[in-house]
Amino acid sequence: MSEWKQKRFWKTAAAEQTGEGWTVTLDGRAVKTPAKAGLILPTQKMAEAIAAEWDAQEEVVNPLSMPFTRSANAAIDKVAVQHGEVADMLAAYGDADLLCYRADAPQALIDRQAAEWDPYLDWAADTLGARLQPRTGLMHESQDAQALTSLSERVHVLSAFELAGFHDLVSLSGSLILGFAAAQDLHPAPVIWAASRLDEIWQEEQWGEDEEAQQVAKVKQASFLHAKAFFDVSKWL
Repeated sequence: MSEWKQKRFWKTAAAEQTGEGWTVTLDGRAVKTPAKAGLILPTQKMAEAIAAEWDAQEEVVNPLSMPFTRSANAAIDKVAVQHGEVADMLAAYGDADLLCYRADAPQALIDRQAAEWDPYLDWAADTLGARLQPRTGLMHESQDAQALTSLSERVHVLSAFELAGFHDLVSLSGSLILGFAAAQDLHPAPVIWAASRLDEIWQEEQWGEDEEAQQVAKVKQASFLHAKAFFDVSKWL
């Protein structure tokens, strides 16, 4: 049997304001999440982005073409009900941040990591109040407890919607600092994504590109850029 697929049954999708925020309606009926919760959204921009995704569906609904809808569903059905656990998990990246794991050779890679990653660590110290120290090699060394506490507090104050976007900024890059840098517009998102792939780019320069790895990287980059866009439309204006 072929898998059942939802067909388009509505004519018009619209963003509408409610007493609790914003929602999306299909021919006047409010959309619900997969868990049957109300799709109550924090901003008009998010509601408009989700309405546009529903409006773009043709005969058969394709959830893969609706990233804002999927992220909002995740924020409501998953993140909101376990906010503390998600925040703790993301804050833990600070103690094993990608930017702190440095090569011990060759010197050209050591220099490139320092040139590209040290400014992010300096920014975190100045802006986030958290000085993380680079380590050589793969052995774990705990970071300063006060710095980790400062970072954790900043993660925990994010709303469920912000945290849903922030989750992918951190997990895809492997760096809590890069996640904050993207969230706070330190550099354009593609620049920050490239910084997270410094080691991979180095390997490609030495040994050539792998087509399959390139395809995987493109998918991850698209997800990272979407996460940044979702984080941005999550913020109250």
